[in-house]
Amino acid sequence: MWEWLLASMDTDRPHEVGFALSWHARSMVAAWGVLVPLGIFIARYFKIAPGQDYPKRLDSHFWWNTHRICQYTACALMAAGVWLILSDRSPDTLPGPHWWLGWCVLSLAVVQLLGGLLRGTKGGPTSPEMRGDHFDMTPRRLAFEYVHKAAGYVALALAMVTIMSGLWQANGPNWMWLTLVLWWSALAVAAIILQRRGMALDTYQAIWGPDPKLPGNRRKPIGLGVRRWQEHR
Repeated sequence: MWEWLLASMDTDRPHEVGFALSWHARSMVAAWGVLVPLGIFIARYFKIAPGQDYPKRLDSHFWWNTHRICQYTACALMAAGVWLILSDRSPDTLPGPHWWLGWCVLSLAVVQLLGGLLRGTKGGPTSPEMRGDHFDMTPRRLAFEYVHKAAGYVALALAMVTIMSGLWQANGPNWMWLTLVLWWSALAVAAIILQRRGMALDTYQAIWGPDPKLPGNRRKPIGLGVRRWQEHR
């Protein structure tokens, strides 16, 4: 068993990578294999923090801060990984499927960053006039929500394929891909359980509550499987 775990994915090829390529792989796996899926998982299922007395207590920042920390750290690691691979000129870094998949993931990450900067104002009770793109669910905010969620899930799925293609190209040992598959599987199982428990709460209601008179509560929740509080209390 240990011999198989330590053996390369393809025993007919050597597993020989230099400094730049090895640290490129580590930074990208940490970013897209660990932090990004964790950040998405927390943002989807922990809009209400453990122990929070919802709806008496609203707008928990646990999910928001965790999501930002995970994704911004992932972006920093991604930037380092890109710099490392562009500085390397070994044959293993020549353009190929992994190369093009990686640039697609990078492009989607840029879309997410720009979307975050352009998402508009928050509004609500913390704003003097209550008005805000999020509180009013303006067209600007609606566009952000649809693009941010769709691009995020597409980027996540594409990143998984990209990571596996990179491990195959570098002919990494079996324990690497197996560890990632176990991690992703654990998140997937947890997601199924929490989804069935109705924990994929609408962001708007998590922040401002379930009052049907609020502008955002008069719209259908955005996102596949996202629910209103009334539907699962």
